[in-house]
Amino acid sequence: MHINEQLIRLVLIFLASATILKHSVAQTETTTEKLAAIMSDVFPPTKQPELREMLYRNMVERRREANDRSTREWKEIGTKQQWEEYRQAKLQALEASLGTFPPRDSLKSPEMKISGTFKGEGYQLQKVVYESRPGWWVPALWFEPEKTGKKVPAILICHSHHQPKRQGELLDMGVLWARLGCRVLVMDQVGHGERRAHPFATSQDYEGEFRPERQDYYFRYNTGIQLHLLGDSLLGWMVWDMRRGLDLLLAQPNTDPQRLMLLGAVAGGGDPAAVMGALDTRLTAVVPFNFGGPQPESRFPLPDDAELMFNYAGGGSFESTRNLRLSARDGFLPWLIVASIAPRRLSYAHEFAWDRQHDPVWARLEKIYAMYDVPEHLSSIHGRGNVRGRPPEATHCTNIGSEHRRQLHPALSQWFSIGPPPTDPPERPRYESHELNCWSDELQTELKPPALFEYTGRLAKERTQQAVFLLAQIPPEKRREKLQQDWTKLLGKIAPENLPKVVDDTVQKSTLGTFQIERLALQVEPNVWVPLVLLRPAEKPAAPVVVVLCQAGKQAVLKQKAAEIDAMLRQGLAVCVPDLRGTGETRPGNDRGRRSEATGLSSAELLLGQTLLGSQLRDLRSVLAYLRTRKDLNAGQVSLWGLSLASTNPPDRNLAVPHDVSASPAIGEPLGGMVALLGALFEKDVKSVAIEGGLAHWQSAFDSHFLYLPHDSIVPGVQTIGDLPALACCLAPCRVRLSSLIDAQNRSLNAPQAQAIYSPLQLLLHTSPEALSFVDSPKPAELAAWISPEKK
Repeated sequence: MHINEQLIRLVLIFLASATILKHSVAQTETTTEKLAAIMSDVFPPTKQPELREMLYRNMVERRREANDRSTREWKEIGTKQQWEEYRQAKLQALEASLGTFPPRDSLKSPEMKISGTFKGEGYQLQKVVYESRPGWWVPALWFEPEKTGKKVPAILICHSHHQPKRQGELLDMGVLWARLGCRVLVMDQVGHGERRAHPFATSQDYEGEFRPERQDYYFRYNTGIQLHLLGDSLLGWMVWDMRRGLDLLLAQPNTDPQRLMLLGAVAGGGDPAAVMGALDTRLTAVVPFNFGGPQPESRFPLPDDAELMFNYAGGGSFESTRNLRLSARDGFLPWLIVASIAPRRLSYAHEFAWDRQHDPVWARLEKIYAMYDVPEHLSSIHGRGNVRGRPPEATHCTNIGSEHRRQLHPALSQWFSIGPPPTDPPERPRYESHELNCWSDELQTELKPPALFEYTGRLAKERTQQAVFLLAQIPPEKRREKLQQDWTKLLGKIAPENLPKVVDDTVQKSTLGTFQIERLALQVEPNVWVPLVLLRPAEKPAAPVVVVLCQAGKQAVLKQKAAEIDAMLRQGLAVCVPDLRGTGETRPGNDRGRRSEATGLSSAELLLGQTLLGSQLRDLRSVLAYLRTRKDLNAGQVSLWGLSLASTNPPDRNLAVPHDVSASPAIGEPLGGMVALLGALFEKDVKSVAIEGGLAHWQSAFDSHFLYLPHDSIVPGVQTIGDLPALACCLAPCRVRLSSLIDAQNRSLNAPQAQAIYSPLQLLLHTSPEALSFVDSPKPAELAAWISPEKK
């Protein structure tokens, strides 16, 4: 009987325990569900349009300041000497912004190889490749006159982004001026024609609808990003190829150094031509189309006050040759680049109609040429209609049209005694596209030209290794200071100027069980707000803080990571989820691709000398400054959790996809992880960093032609300071935990794969295993326990 009573008692205890446990689990699930259902918006719906435009309005204001500053500086210039001193300083800044060039004094005349020759009436056409950088070859068409004199004029032509060297207008110009006694070189620009940075040459190269004729242009986006990461620029590489092309022309013994001309075609050819013309004074005449002043998209007629209101700096887009990095900050605006060609010959050229009377850039050009007393060295070209019109009312062309060339002939005749052409010139022979390919099978076998991503990838690895080697020579206690200097130089302004202000009418407080919830917004700059939600355990004063950083914003974080947040709160941690600028409530839109508003804004930031990532880091530091003012928090114990909620591309996903197709691969979102690492670099209160779904390293951007990350995650020059692994390895005593990392193609890496990337740097920099760890998808409670300072 005694045994039965004991057994009954045990059964009752078990049932009671099960009931309590069931109630506890149900309560936990309820709390998690309630966290996921929190509406985190701080501002009312009527404020949302203004928030969506916040970044744009901020950019426009700073661009206006840059334009006004340039105009004030221009008005102070009254003499030729003042102009030349001003110009020299700006051109030095321009050249520095383009990247690293091979040392010119170590270069011989470019090696050239000929793969074929055509003879026509009055000219000869050779297919050549010449070496621009060691092992980097440029295919070009070389037009020679049938008869040459003792001094032969030379013309270099930079094609548009529409069509490469084989296009009919380019061939017409080569034949025309060769018949008039000139030597003409037309090369394929980086990423175009035989140098394309993608495999989509024809409609047969991809199963699906796309525009094969536009892919060279579209893939400038990828190439521009890769070269930025390298510390260079697409424009800089184009200019260097033209410099070496000019070297090649001058290496011919009878080339006339007093008659060297550069023509830059419409739609992207005039940009590098103008920069080349400004920097290389060997050129004696430059004709840059659609650069420096009003563009085809400009509204006409221009206003009477265009001198004050004109946007000299330009705007931002994926088209990186027009949006010159640092140009608005350092003052080498497009108008100044074109004006710097003076006193050499300049033809200021426009594809469509031109409002000469109100064009403020033309007035500046006239003043500068008058300073040199050579007004005859300045001419102009313009067409009719506008970019939205149709021929014949609008003078569209692919490179430089016949109507535009007719206006150039008088200037060339006056300046250099070239032409004019005969009224009835013989017809140019028509060539098939494949006949103009410069890369023969024999040359391919002999020279083994690498793909662009392979060549730049080797350079990126060399520069990263050099940076890490130098970092290893520095005492460990000095490395953080060195990295702070390096990253500040790349990111732009990253330190808040003032303490943020709480926007009083946004503060909302509520409770959820034993947790307190606050919604509020911080004003971190004039007209720039950071909305945030703060959750904390009410019974624990001075709770350590976890700041969660994610591109998707606080609403998505609460919904998808409620279990992790619940676990953190139960560990006695406070959780702050801010919408850094451009995320959550302040995102400009949902599109994150090449043509998105986000890409345009990111590009404009580079023009202004800033990165969006740098501004987001500044926002994080403002948030941390605010948290330190809270007596109910322990802001001396801060953890940063940077995460991505974006879908990744599965291993079997075909990543070789043209731009602008209906079903593109998924784009990764590495913002959270990068801002978290940078926050730990600059804020000593950060004790630990957990990264989930972050980018493993930028070197993976050079694995192929394709990359699937947003433009605003780009840090120009990151390969020159050691990439992300060097940063993560130098944050001790801050602990770093990495999970579910991705590569630049937005493919997931497991923990061993990620560790294999970081291990060589851990050894070289003597990073302890405790300071840097790798896991696969930690469970909510595990992450909370790792972050909690009480568990250490």
